Amino acid sequence: MNILKFFGIGRSVETSPYVPEGQRVYAVGDIHGRFDLLQKINDLIEADLSRHPVESSIEIYLGDYTDRGPASNAVLDHLSSAPAICDRRICLKGNHDEIFLSFLEDPDVLMDWRDLGGLETIFSYGVSPPMTRDREPALDCQQSFIKAVPAEHVRFLNGLPLKVEIGSYFFVHAGLRPNRPKDDQDESDLLWIREPFLSSRRDHGCIVVHGHTPQENYEIRPNRINVDTGAYLSGRLTCAVLERHTIRFLQT
Repeated sequence: MNILKFFGIGRSVETSPYVPEGQRVYAVGDIHGRFDLLQKINDLIEADLSRHPVESSIEIYLGDYTDRGPASNAVLDHLSSAPAICDRRICLKGNHDEIFLSFLEDPDVLMDWRDLGGLETIFSYGVSPPMTRDREPALDCQQSFIKAVPAEHVRFLNGLPLKVEIGSYFFVHAGLRPNRPKDDQDESDLLWIREPFLSSRRDHGCIVVHGHTPQENYEIRPNRINVDTGAYLSGRLTCAVLERHTIRFLQT
């Protein structure tokens, strides 16, 4: 599908969004503990590469590997250790991945984390979270969780970058603060922002490819592409395939 259809009649091919010649990018939305869907989207990417060979390919995961779904442990295990499907793999940091790390430092984080799907993550490591919101059970849970989480998972999460630029695309978990340059953004906005980013029509100097805000289907706007299709509930994990001036999608 030609991207010019989405980014305005009248833009020339030279000025339309692009990926450098010979490259293809596979950008995958929020996984949220759905290891089954991660396996399926990986199979779709592998099949796509087989059908349509390319000189250089990059798989980018837009964050939120944990919470809500049943298998956060398996998702982190795969992304931190399994060989890349493409020539290069980039895993970006999401706000839920930040909360995971915060709980390792502070048991009081559990109070908020449980309302964001954190209990499913704790269960995935074989730890039983407390049924009350008291601090002492939360501390016991945190200590058990620390022992259960492999060091490689912690290293993986601590090493996640916040953003990456390829061609005229800017890949990030949540979005940008519209009134600030893309190179001068607060980490909290890159991980958490919704408004005023989602409703902004501002030209960011790039096309932002993001997740974080689930939609029934992928969303294409003149200044952004949202590939979060609520996989943990919908069963649809979405991948944007970007190559030169074209865009298409893979979905589970």
